[in-house]
Amino acid sequence: MFLKLFLHFAIAASGLAIGNGAAAQTNILNLYSSRHYQTDEALYTNFTKATGVKINRIEAGEDPLIERLRNEGAASPADVLVTVDAGRLWRAEQMGLFQSIDSKILDTRLPAHMHAANNQWFGFSTRARVIVYNTESVNAADVQNYEDLANPKLKGKVCTRSGSHVYNLSLMSALIEHWGEARAEAWARAVVANFARSPKGGDTDQIKGVATAECGVALVNTYYYVRLAASGKPEDRKLMEKVALVWPNQKNFGTHVNVSGAGVLKNAPHKEAAIRYLEYLAGDAAQTYFASGNNEWPAVPTARLNNRDLEALGKFKADTLNVGALGKNQPAAQKIFDRAGFQ
Repeated sequence: MFLKLFLHFAIAASGLAIGNGAAAQTNILNLYSSRHYQTDEALYTNFTKATGVKINRIEAGEDPLIERLRNEGAASPADVLVTVDAGRLWRAEQMGLFQSIDSKILDTRLPAHMHAANNQWFGFSTRARVIVYNTESVNAADVQNYEDLANPKLKGKVCTRSGSHVYNLSLMSALIEHWGEARAEAWARAVVANFARSPKGGDTDQIKGVATAECGVALVNTYYYVRLAASGKPEDRKLMEKVALVWPNQKNFGTHVNVSGAGVLKNAPHKEAAIRYLEYLAGDAAQTYFASGNNEWPAVPTARLNNRDLEALGKFKADTLNVGALGKNQPAAQKIFDRAGFQ
């Protein structure tokens, strides 16, 4: 696996080096992306057809890409970083990897809360962090809000992945913004007291834990839920018969959502092409491809969803907290989780 990844990077890097060497050419875009969905291939192809700009790309995990960019510094050939989670995008921002972008198209197409500070990066699709529950052991009325996970009534029933994972850190960042640190920490301590087991595994493991009654409730991102519900494996669909989903906090600030996002890099050798690519991602057609590739929602309100499995979940009120706050509060979120024993 390591050798395969090394070869992939070596081949891709050689292609990017050629693009960087031809800095005078404006028909090149060097893209670093942590997205690896087949639908994204249509994005690249359609962008090239529409603009004549050839895309060279490196695909890897979120953190390795950010570290690579930091190490490359001013010599980096990369023009655009596409990655998931506001926390990671914010960290790249704090490293000084992005530059501010002035684009009327992005200002018009993307809601204001999808713009990070100084337009250094943007959210292009959204995913929700929801509560799933076992329909045989938990009453839906008891888990209508994130606050409910701290209710002693759920003692021994709550499952979740690690508190150090960026999905939970982003949720806690949102709660800090809405409630303040003191209330958020009290909530975290009460949730820990309700754990069915120590945090472990990914979101799919949490859903399966709820389905098999290892837990009564869990926090998960919606695309994991949709993957299992629409799975071609009969055993997955059988598990989902015992699980249901709740959109938390519909009567106040709304369900927490995170993003897949992108920004133009500080040393982008093809800045014009990079801005064109972000503007292209904000177009209706690209929004549909970009979002549906991972069972997410378009960030542009007018874009079609075109995803039956997501549409089956119904409409919900999403939190419109600015994406920058989800990153800004993460250091405090991690300290709260550590003090609460939310490992």
